[in-house]
Amino acid sequence: MANNNHTCSLRGGKEDSRGALVVLEGLDRCGKTTQSTRLVANLEKLGHSAELWRFPDRTTSVGQMISSYLSNKSQLDDHTIHLLFSANRWEKRSLMESKLKSGITLVVDRYSYSGVAFSSAKGLDISWCKAPEIGLLAPDLVVYLDIPPEKAAERGGYGGERYEQLEFQKKVGQNYQVLRGPTWKIIDACSPMEDIEEHLQEMVLDCVKTCQEGKPLSCLWSC
Repeated sequence: MANNNHTCSLRGGKEDSRGALVVLEGLDRCGKTTQSTRLVANLEKLGHSAELWRFPDRTTSVGQMISSYLSNKSQLDDHTIHLLFSANRWEKRSLMESKLKSGITLVVDRYSYSGVAFSSAKGLDISWCKAPEIGLLAPDLVVYLDIPPEKAAERGGYGGERYEQLEFQKKVGQNYQVLRGPTWKIIDACSPMEDIEEHLQEMVLDCVKTCQEGKPLSCLWSC
């Protein structure tokens, strides 16, 4: 079990200014990848240091195992693949914290919420799914791109990976509703792309300002 008392607060920096941890979540084909890419470009144009991260990170050895599974090239027990997804986030945790401390805002395409929502949609206990995520950094802002599963299924490329099945995505959507917390904001993913981009940028700039003013880091699902 992860240590619930893992220390995440920043100390010692000038006014404790830091980058923001922003996570985009949603069903497959909701537009996360497009919007996260545009968001980072817009932040950089405005003079902010920003990087785009994606989970799973398929460049690591753990990520390559996950990629093989998602593309149906290998078979793994549901508990095993869930722990691999979690390990993939843990292997980037230290780098994530150092980037944030140096003032870089991280825009993350999928995070722990995806891991829990997808694994619990397979029937795994949601508390068990959350346990290995405890101690990871908590996002300052989670933006959920809300789209009906039927609409997502109509978008190009749908069905190319293991989880892109309509009935399964419906279960995932229900689990996301259970996971929503006070840092979550909802955007209608069926809106025009430019409207989503503008709304997202406005939310994130407010979050970045708060983090620059010294908001401390915290840990995910910790007491």
